[in-house]
Amino acid sequence: MSMVFDTTSALAPLDKLEEAIPEAVFRVEVATWAKRIGVELKEIHIRVMKRKWASCSSKGRLTFDPELLKQPAAFRAEVIVHELLHLKIPNHGPLFKRWSRRIWRNMG
Repeated sequence: MSMVFDTTSALAPLDKLEEAIPEAVFRVEVATWAKRIGVELKEIHIRVMKRKWASCSSKGRLTFDPELLKQPAAFRAEVIVHELLHLKIPNHGPLFKRWSRRIWRNMG
C-alpha cells in the first residue's frame, strides 16, 4: 500500500520547508503515531521513491521518501497515519476509511 505523488491532490503540500527535518525527529513522529494508533512498528526505512511518498510491507516495514521530510507537519502526519493504518488494514476498503476518519476526528 502506498501514497502516490500527485501535485493536484488535496493531499499535495502547498509549501515545502526550506530544510528537511532531521531524520531522528521524523522517526520519533512515526513512532509517536504508531503508539497513538496502537500498531507495532517493525522497521522504518527512508529511501528515494520515484512515485510515492511512502509504502508499507506486509511484514511491518514502512518506507518513506526523504522528500517527505521537507513537507509541512500536517502533510507528513497524513502520510504517516495512512501507512501505519495499513499495518491494521491492508487495503483501502470501507474499514480503512472508517479507521482513518476516526483517527482524525479524535485528533481534532
